[in-house]
Amino acid sequence: MGSTRFSKIGMPLQVAAVCYRHRGSGIEFLLVRTNGGGKWTFPKGATETGLSHSQAAEREALEEAGAVGLIQSRHFHLYLHSKGVFWQPGGVQEYLIKAFLLEVRRTVDSHEDSRDPSWFSASEARRVLGKGREVKYADELRAVIDRAVERIERNPAFASQRSSRSEFSVSGGVGMRPAR
Repeated sequence: MGSTRFSKIGMPLQVAAVCYRHRGSGIEFLLVRTNGGGKWTFPKGATETGLSHSQAAEREALEEAGAVGLIQSRHFHLYLHSKGVFWQPGGVQEYLIKAFLLEVRRTVDSHEDSRDPSWFSASEARRVLGKGREVKYADELRAVIDRAVERIERNPAFASQRSSRSEFSVSGGVGMRPAR
């Protein structure tokens, strides 16, 4: 999972839901705008006592993007993210993000109107995620898309589950559970 890249002790942890859907022969990703910056990102936020990390990511997907679906119970990627700017009080804070794949089955109104949830092809998601960011963090986000596409396309469980499950009935999903 690349966890050796992140051996820094004490780095704050957050979780992200990498929301996707199949469209034709391609994959689309549901991105949201950041609070304030207007940059595109994945729904993400802090972990919460009483929730597993995947449940916290699932909650963020619902709150920020209105995404409801099936989330993997284990993260598929770790990446670095930053908040803040060096010229303001507090400066830049780096976060370690655990990314979880969430196959979107439907969308509802998000709880955060300013997030503007929007669907992007994988190539378009790579492009918009890199806009307005330092190269280091843009590369981190593009790597998430690449890893997600690879994981979705190479995991036969996704293909078989996609064709055999419905929103109300999940059959044999290893590591998958229905979203609330």
